[in-house]
Amino acid sequence: MDSAPRTLSSALTVAAKFLFPALWIGGFAIATATLFLFPSSWHGESGDPPGPALKWIFLGVTGVGAIFIMWSGGRLKRIRMDGTALYISDYSTEIVVPLRNVAEVTENYWVGGHPVTIRFRSDTEFGSQVTFIPKARWSWFGVSHPAVNEIRLAAAQATGG
Repeated sequence: MDSAPRTLSSALTVAAKFLFPALWIGGFAIATATLFLFPSSWHGESGDPPGPALKWIFLGVTGVGAIFIMWSGGRLKRIRMDGTALYISDYSTEIVVPLRNVAEVTENYWVGGHPVTIRFRSDTEFGSQVTFIPKARWSWFGVSHPAVNEIRLAAAQATGG
C-alpha cells in the first residue's frame, strides 16, 4: 500500500453531512411555519385552505425527519487510509487510528450510498465506531464495496492475522 493516505470516502460526503440536511430541514421548517403562521396561503385543489390537522402532521414529519437526517448525516466521516492507519475526519478534527484497532468492517446494502461502518477494538475520539459513504461504484447486490475488503485486509495484516 502507498505511504500517502488514500481517500476511501466519497466526495459527496460533505453534501450528505451538511448540504442535504440544511436544505431538507430548512425547507420543511419553512413550510411548517407557513402552515402555522399563514394557513390561508395554502390551498388544496378545491381552493380551500388545508384542514387543521395538516399543520400538526407537517410539524411531526419535520421533527422526526430532522432527527433522523441529523443522526444519519451528522455521523458521517471522511476516511483516508495508508499502510498503517485510518485518518478519520469530521471536517473540523482529524484523528489517526492504527489499523490494528479495527475490529470489524460492515456495509449496509439497504441504504443509498451503501454506508460502511468501522468498529474499533477500543474507543477513539469519535467513539467505538465510525460510518462513511464510500466512493460510488457499480456492483451486484450483496457484493461488498472494494473499500470494505481493503480495510479488512489492511487491518488483518496490521494485527498479524
